[in-house]
Amino acid sequence: MIAYAYTSPLYAYAYARCTRLLRMPGRAQAAEPAPPEKDDPAAARAPWGSISREEIVRAAVGIVEVGGYEDMSIRNLAAGLGVSPMSLYRHIRDKDDLLDEVVDILLADVWRPGADEDDWQAWIIEAAARLRQFLVAQPAGLHVYLRHPVVSPAAVERMDAMMAVLRRAGLDEATARSAYGALHTYTLGFAALEASRSAAGSGGRGSGSLADQLAAYTTTGQFLEGLRYLLAGIGRQVKSGRKGRT
Repeated sequence: MIAYAYTSPLYAYAYARCTRLLRMPGRAQAAEPAPPEKDDPAAARAPWGSISREEIVRAAVGIVEVGGYEDMSIRNLAAGLGVSPMSLYRHIRDKDDLLDEVVDILLADVWRPGADEDDWQAWIIEAAARLRQFLVAQPAGLHVYLRHPVVSPAAVERMDAMMAVLRRAGLDEATARSAYGALHTYTLGFAALEASRSAAGSGGRGSGSLADQLAAYTTTGQFLEGLRYLLAGIGRQVKSGRKGRT
């Protein structure tokens, strides 16, 4: 009875019908996954585990250098590298973690003064001016410095060099630290104000107005004048320290 059912004309017809449907070109293509489109981001993704922190940082440095800091995100950075956003999180904590290293790399290239260290005031002025210029030109740098104390390799190297110059000028350790703190906070504060004023623009102020006079407080000349006031006070401490040792 059962054998007859499987060999009956009705069963044979149904079997042949199903077989023909499965062998149709359209049906066969539907049964297989379609190849990824050329514009599909997943098609261009790098193999799993092929990305490194160094590659991520290098890509971020390139974006920040051309002024793309504010638009940079983990998502578009991952897209540029051909990986998923989650692949980046295997190497970095978040965007701020990435920016800390990016800013350190950029700072390392620009902070060193060309002045002779024996001319301590000229060296300090140039060191402060270079940091101010970096922070104003690189919003990512200002973001990092205002967000938390920066103890990256380049920042610590810069601080140690400034401290060494101040000690050689005649300051003891405690006074040198205090002088460095005054110079550092003055530079950061000036750069932050200058950057915010630059972003706001002139606002159409008239020539000679009080607003114009106040705006002049964030010029390069004003920054250097303020530094000279600070260095005059530090210079008195240097002379006092030298007298105490004679």
